Amino acid sequence: MLRDITLGQFFPGNSPLHRMDPRVKILWTLFFIVLLFFINNFWGFLIYGLFMAFVIGISDIRPRMIFAGLRPILYLLIFTALLNIFLTGGENVIFKLWFLKPTWEGLYSAGIMAFRLIFLVLGSSMLTFTTSPIVLTDGIEHLMMPFSKIGLPAHEIAMMMSIAIRFIPTILEETDKIMKAQTARGADFESGNILRRAKAMVPLLIPLFISAFRRADELAMAMECRCYHGGKGRTRLHVLHLSQVDYYSVPVFMLLLLGVILTRVFL
Repeated sequence: MLRDITLGQFFPGNSPLHRMDPRVKILWTLFFIVLLFFINNFWGFLIYGLFMAFVIGISDIRPRMIFAGLRPILYLLIFTALLNIFLTGGENVIFKLWFLKPTWEGLYSAGIMAFRLIFLVLGSSMLTFTTSPIVLTDGIEHLMMPFSKIGLPAHEIAMMMSIAIRFIPTILEETDKIMKAQTARGADFESGNILRRAKAMVPLLIPLFISAFRRADELAMAMECRCYHGGKGRTRLHVLHLSQVDYYSVPVFMLLLLGVILTRVFL
């Protein structure tokens, strides 16, 4: 399960998606997420599916690695779908079982919510898959720079966000090592019901916290040894600038917006 969590991982490459300016990718990702909540029918999700197929095709990343990130949210999808099926009211009842009355309206709502979660994970994952943490930090900092005039520490906030995203795969890898070490000593994390398996995870917390604090202390010492004192007066080796790929992305997203509007109005 831990190996399936791909959030925060970066896959180097030279695809058009990798060459895009991080500021543009962040803005288009936010646009993608916001537009997702305006879809109210499955035709809109079909448009989104075609768009994601196009994005994955030009990213030079294996689809298996991308869709592996959906496995950890499988239980969340099932739980959300069941809540919508049994708790959404409607006139068209599928069947009656005691006090449970699933309806076709609830089934429709469950499908809409499931597709939203899937595309939300896929869309946000493509940002971290094709953008290195350092470049992502620069992009976030540039976008937040106007707020620095009112006292917002843009560089520090961007650095903290980037470090948090970068350490997700590291912590997952450390957790996997601890689990393997404890399994070799007789621990069992696979058998039993959900509650028993969750209880078996408790002994992982102490060594995991110790490892996380140790890594944080090492990172802080490394930054101090390199005379890091925040973003004031710092220069950059690579200056961000827009390229042709960024300009080509505008009509692509405008087509996505047009498709969602047409499906919402006419379908």
